[in-house]
Amino acid sequence: MSFKDYFSKQAKHYARYRPRYPEALFEHLATLTQSHQTAWDCATGSGQVALSLTPYFERVHATDASAQQIENAFVHEQIEYGVAPAERSQLPDQSMDLITVAQALHWFDRPAFFEEVRRVLKPEGALAIWFYGYFRVPDKDAALNAALRNFYDRIDPFWPLEAALIHQEYKTIEFPFQQEPTPEFCMTLDWTLDDMLGYFMTWSGTQRLLVAEGEEAIAAAFEPLQQAWDGPEQPKCIQWPLPLRVFRMD
Repeated sequence: MSFKDYFSKQAKHYARYRPRYPEALFEHLATLTQSHQTAWDCATGSGQVALSLTPYFERVHATDASAQQIENAFVHEQIEYGVAPAERSQLPDQSMDLITVAQALHWFDRPAFFEEVRRVLKPEGALAIWFYGYFRVPDKDAALNAALRNFYDRIDPFWPLEAALIHQEYKTIEFPFQQEPTPEFCMTLDWTLDDMLGYFMTWSGTQRLLVAEGEEAIAAAFEPLQQAWDGPEQPKCIQWPLPLRVFRMD
């Protein structure tokens, strides 16, 4: 399975506009392993997960198949970046206490990646996978939520097939590991209109609409959001459910 690169050309936007995960998530991840020497953030993108792991793990290895993403990643002395596909990390056998995959498993050759997990993860280690899909404005702003839904509907035909797994909440994926119970997490951010539009431009579906129909189609899709927003600099509370899956080796 070849690497389908939907993100390199918007790598700088990805680093700027992708939402940050809550600190409570990483506090929980730190409880999953007794040893905190090494973590591997697979498909790290701009390195936001890798950066958040540094208070809890001595060394973080962060890989991505996109060289452009790695070039735009956050720099930190505890992070070692590498360009590598998820299925061939080039990491030593049984070397990682924790493996994390955020918003990326649907792009992988999953059987090959799961074999790589078996090779790289320490016997007592943990694999943590999470994702997020559609979000909403929870303050009962009916007009804005309707505009968001219309934007989602406009983009929907342009999502790559793999993105459907997120919409299915990964429930159709067969995991060859033991799953354990996890608490519920949620991302909550205050965003301006610029933050929201910048985030939408990081989507693979939006980029495919841009290629297919041009900037005019993007502008037309954005217009109802701009009209429903209460002033472009007015921050809005945005919420995403953040389902977490944690697995142990058999």
